[in-house]
Amino acid sequence: MFSLRQIPGDLATINIGNKAWPTFRPDLGAPGTFYEDTLYKMGRSLLSAYMGLMLDVDIQRHGHLPDGPKILAVNHPTTIDPFYILTLLSEPVSVLVTAAAFDTPFFGPYLRATGHVPAVRGSGGATVDAMARQIESGRTVAIFPEGALSPLGGFRRPHSGLARVALRTGSPVIPVGIGLQHDRIRITETDMDGEKAIGHLYTSGPYAMTVGRPLYFEGDAQDRERVNAATTQIMNHIRYLAYESQSRIQPVLAAEVNPLPTLDFPVGIH
Repeated sequence: MFSLRQIPGDLATINIGNKAWPTFRPDLGAPGTFYEDTLYKMGRSLLSAYMGLMLDVDIQRHGHLPDGPKILAVNHPTTIDPFYILTLLSEPVSVLVTAAAFDTPFFGPYLRATGHVPAVRGSGGATVDAMARQIESGRTVAIFPEGALSPLGGFRRPHSGLARVALRTGSPVIPVGIGLQHDRIRITETDMDGEKAIGHLYTSGPYAMTVGRPLYFEGDAQDRERVNAATTQIMNHIRYLAYESQSRIQPVLAAEVNPLPTLDFPVGIH
């Protein structure tokens, strides 16, 4: 179940599943408060400065992006991708982030204050509703269709939530493929909400992003066949773009995992 409830002050809550997630966006997407906008811009500026110092960033774009809200669809090789991709656009972006991150000290309040959305498994479609509301209110969103970290050098089967958001809102999907130097990934293990969480930290080295042309989808978001076809198409575009990014960093490795065959991904429901 998804609902929005106003509470005193500038706070509101997003009810996803059985939990209320505080947010500083009373309408989930309209122009934010001065506090939120300032905090978001400060965070993005710090990220840009860090990436300029520590990463060898390589961004290539296949074309101009349309104005208005859109959906960034991205592969997920590292834990820090949700932040690195914020530097792709000058406009604010709401990222779908694992729900456990919202319960962490300091970091959780920052996520809530800057308009990001918790990904709650088994929410019965409430997460899709939350992301659609963001778009309908004029905000661009970013979703990792794999739903978890990509395996090293590969991809997970995609979930269908991104395609359902695209079909429901009619917003363009912008596929983005990330490539990096895999031997620089540091695997960590932490305890989050009583469960062990595996992290892929990537704090220095080459980091390539390739931004594809917009994809547009029409149809019923409840039509499973249409959703599956859109999900497969989106994920295959991401794979091609990730291959392009990887080939600019490690051509030999990229050649070993040539993604030219189109994959018919089995689609999980998320």
